[in-house]
Amino acid sequence: MARWQSSAVFGSEIAWVGPMIIEDAKRLLQLKEAIDSLEAQLEALVKQSLLARILDSIPGFGTISAAEVSGEIGTMTRFASEASLAIYLGMAPLDNSSGKHKGTKSPQQINKRAKAAMMVGMGHHIRKVAESKAYYEKKRTEGKSTIRPCVR
Repeated sequence: MARWQSSAVFGSEIAWVGPMIIEDAKRLLQLKEAIDSLEAQLEALVKQSLLARILDSIPGFGTISAAEVSGEIGTMTRFASEASLAIYLGMAPLDNSSGKHKGTKSPQQINKRAKAAMMVGMGHHIRKVAESKAYYEKKRTEGKSTIRPCVR
């Protein structure tokens, strides 16, 4: 880098572009400090919540996803069963069978923020855990669709 700087030739715009680049770099450093501070606060909050600690223990899930999902869920006592939690998160299909037709549909009344955080956590988990990656790839070769982290 130092060798490049000694031989670099800059255009006439450097006089007015240079200060803008410097200000942008300063702002990026300030934002990085703010993000680091918020992540430290989230780590402290995750330690206070049993649900967040459990989610954070999943490889690849991460503090941010654990904090967001546990914050959106609140307490597990809100849900009568695991199935009702899965529906709340948009992770379980609803039965859409009638008469001769058999099928499922996606639930419409879901917590979209919690689902998005779950999808991000799942994506990181698949990338970090070899067994999960192998299972995901197996399902993809069977024709299953890819995980889409975006929500409707």
